[in-house]
Amino acid sequence: MQEKIITLATPVFFLLIFIEWLVGRLRRRDTYRVNDAINSISLGILSQVSGAFLLLLRVGIYGWVVQRIALFALPADSLWVWAAGLLLYDLCYYWLHRMGHQVNLLWAAHVVHHQSEDYNLSTALRQTSTGALFGWIFYLPMALLGFPVEVFLGVGLIDLLYQFWVHTQQIGKLGWFDRVFVSPSNHRAHHGVNDIYLDKNYGGILILWDRLFGSFVEEHDEEPPVYGTRGPLRSWNPLWANVEVYLTMWRDARHARRWRDKLKVWLGPPGWRPAEVAAAFPKPAFDIGRPLYDPPLPTAGRWYCGLQFVLALAAASHFLAIFHALPAAASLLYALWLALSLWTLGGLLEQRPRYPLFESLRLAVSGAGVLLGGNWFGTALGAGAQTVFAAIAAVSLAALWLSFRQPSTSLHGYLSDQ
Repeated sequence: MQEKIITLATPVFFLLIFIEWLVGRLRRRDTYRVNDAINSISLGILSQVSGAFLLLLRVGIYGWVVQRIALFALPADSLWVWAAGLLLYDLCYYWLHRMGHQVNLLWAAHVVHHQSEDYNLSTALRQTSTGALFGWIFYLPMALLGFPVEVFLGVGLIDLLYQFWVHTQQIGKLGWFDRVFVSPSNHRAHHGVNDIYLDKNYGGILILWDRLFGSFVEEHDEEPPVYGTRGPLRSWNPLWANVEVYLTMWRDARHARRWRDKLKVWLGPPGWRPAEVAAAFPKPAFDIGRPLYDPPLPTAGRWYCGLQFVLALAAASHFLAIFHALPAAASLLYALWLALSLWTLGGLLEQRPRYPLFESLRLAVSGAGVLLGGNWFGTALGAGAQTVFAAIAAVSLAALWLSFRQPSTSLHGYLSDQ
């Protein structure tokens, strides 16, 4: 249900993104870059796709606790249950969010949302694909008190949708509203890597939690937030964005000599490393004035990536709409195709040398698969639809060759070690 509502809300999200972009252009305060926005929304797509598979973990455990060991049987048709559920959910979210900034294992999932060096409504869609692995733990108090599954899902959706609009630089301070609710000003401070803003303002709907538990900071006009992370991602690869911190922790734990340090790598604060590991494998010092990650891409390449992204977005919407009716094998293959599509798109945005070849293979296999199989991941296609799919693949191949036939020679400073 949650995936369907978010899918239905997607046109509204993009309308608001367009309005924000237009307002920024008119004010000469444009906060968008095409490559960053595509990367953020790609991560949102992967989050929804992975969430469809992890729903059983998140909701299944919650439902089991409600049915077996809940202290009360709260009615799902009571307004006060919904109101109390929303308040309690927001408090649980506060602690999940706070621990996501204080425990490295949880930060490895949450970091995805902070990696963008821009701050706009597309950043709101930039979500992790692994948060459900441990996030469910923080909502068990709701299950123990007996809040029904439908209430848990409903208030969770309200909390999530509320947070979309606060990711903007086009709305200033809002007076009394900033003192009670999470607002654009409050959340801009949360995303800042400046010393004054670091690890503050964790609330989802209410900023009162931060005021109560000592984690509130006000946005200061004299020190605008600088966005991103202190260990910058420097990549448009959405798969790498999801695993980078996990792999870093694994390497540090493997090289640590003491078992206590191996464990602390995972459960200690983000950025903590054993002294001998930090000495043997040093990282660049944090530089708040670093230039934005923005590898150049010719206009033709931007158009190609933009159009392929629109097609991938349409495919993701189709996947979410039919996921529950698909056989397991078809749904896994469809999800893999989406992930590989966004992966090759990220490589093209970076102009990595081999990615035009990977993209050619993706297009060729996709077109041939439709013609030979007569279906699109379990959805039967008529002859006309098959022809359209094959034509899109063929035209895309030609456009790919025209857009990326001359690889850039000035990208070595931008390519990360992914």
